[in-house]
Amino acid sequence: MTAPTSNTGVILTEAAAAKAKALLEQEGRNDLALRIAVQPGGCAGLRYQLFFDDRELDGDKIDLIGGVSLVVDKMSIPYLNGARIDFADTIESQGFTIENPNAGGSCSCGDSFN
Repeated sequence: MTAPTSNTGVILTEAAAAKAKALLEQEGRNDLALRIAVQPGGCAGLRYQLFFDDRELDGDKIDLIGGVSLVVDKMSIPYLNGARIDFADTIESQGFTIENPNAGGSCSCGDSFN
């Protein structure tokens, strides 16, 4: 069995897809996609943005995972290829996490990378 083809190169875990889908259902929105982007900023040079978006940008890559559309813009693709978005709900942490093999280093706050 071969792995599914990814347009975005980003892995969205089942837990992250389920949480994103639940948040969208809670708001009664089926017109939004989960967008991950890389923007300049933060103490290490680049920072992640993960948010629900209703826009379609020229060059967007889209994957449908667990009933959620995951969108990456064309400028962010090289920085995010192989990145993994997960959702944790434990005593120690709660929220979406991003593991990125392309990050050479990150800041102590965990909000930015290079």
